[in-house]
Amino acid sequence: MELFSLVKARLIKRYKRFLADVILESGEQVTVHCPNTGAMTGCAEPGSKVWLSTSDNPKRKYSNTWELVQTPENYMACIHSAKANDLVKEAIEAGVIKELQGYDSIRTEVKYGKEKSRIDLLLERDAQQCYIEVKSVTLLLDGSLGVFPDAVSDRGRKHLRELIEMVQQGHRAVLFFCVQHTGIKRVAPADAIDQKYGDTFREAIAAGVEVLAYQADISPDLICLHRPLPILPRQP
Repeated sequence: MELFSLVKARLIKRYKRFLADVILESGEQVTVHCPNTGAMTGCAEPGSKVWLSTSDNPKRKYSNTWELVQTPENYMACIHSAKANDLVKEAIEAGVIKELQGYDSIRTEVKYGKEKSRIDLLLERDAQQCYIEVKSVTLLLDGSLGVFPDAVSDRGRKHLRELIEMVQQGHRAVLFFCVQHTGIKRVAPADAIDQKYGDTFREAIAAGVEVLAYQADISPDLICLHRPLPILPRQP
C-alpha cells in the first residue's frame, strides 16, 4: 500500500479518542482526525514524530488524518486501524499470505452470523468459504510481545463467537492479527487487559478457528505485510 505525500508533524496530545493536536514543520498548530478508537498505549506519546494524510474534501471539519507514528523506541507504527483490512486483502491478492491462497474471490464487509456482524474478508471458491476477521495490533510490551486488544473489547469477543459459529457450520474461519508495529515479533491475547477476551480466544482455537499474524513493513512511503509471526495462546 503506497502512501502519498504525507505531512510530517510533532504530536502535542491525543484527546477525545478521535482528535489530536500537532505542530507542523512550519510551526503551525493544527487539530487532526485520529482514526483509532483504542487506547493507543505507546503510540501517542507527546513529542513523537507523526505523519499525516491530507484530504481536499471541503465537507471535512479536519483536513488532516493521523496515519503513522515513530514510537519512543524508534519503531514505526500505523495507527490508522482501518488500513489493516486493506493491507490483508492486498497481501492475499499478492500471494504473500500463503495460508490464504487458492480462492477465486474476495468480498469485504459481508453481513453474517447470529449477532449481526460484518466479516472483514470473505474468501470463496465454489462452495468453500473462508471467513476472516482482521485485527490491527500496535500494543508492544516488554520482550517484543504484541498483544490484542489494548482495551476491554466486548466487540472483539463477539467476533470470536461469530467465527466459532462459522466453524460449527462447516466453514473455515480465521482470526488475522495485522501487526502494524515494527517492534513486535510475536503476538498473544492481552489477558492482563481483557481476561474474558483471552478466554474466548482460547475457546475459538479449541473450536477450530485458525489464528494468523503477519507483520507490516512501515515507512512514510509504503506499508505492506511481509512476514508471519508466532502466536502464543496466552499472555506470558
